[in-house]
Amino acid sequence: MGFRLKAYFLVALVVFDISCMVFIKDVEAAGECGKTPIRSAAVSLSPCLGAAGNAKAKVPPACCSKVGALLKASPRCLCAILLSPLAKQAGIKPGIAIGIPKRCNIRNRQAGKKCGSYTVP
Repeated sequence: MGFRLKAYFLVALVVFDISCMVFIKDVEAAGECGKTPIRSAAVSLSPCLGAAGNAKAKVPPACCSKVGALLKASPRCLCAILLSPLAKQAGIKPGIAIGIPKRCNIRNRQAGKKCGSYTVP
């Protein structure tokens, strides 16, 4: 009888574990960047790498158009990308990168909003 109880408990534990993984994966699918994984959204901003690490670097037009489109679709996504570990690995400096929308003269930027400990200019 004790063996059966342990077997049922083990099966219940496995089912619970699988259901938790499915639920958590589903919850993660809709983050700051919507259904787009943050890695994909970050890769789309690759034209901005030079400008995100150097405040004096000219921001390429391709970067401005990507940032403008991202801000229009999901304003919080840019902040999530800039504060992600992936951005840190790429050498992006959030304090500099957060100013890219202003350097691109994007009118509908989130001026005055907080992005982590940084204020969007």
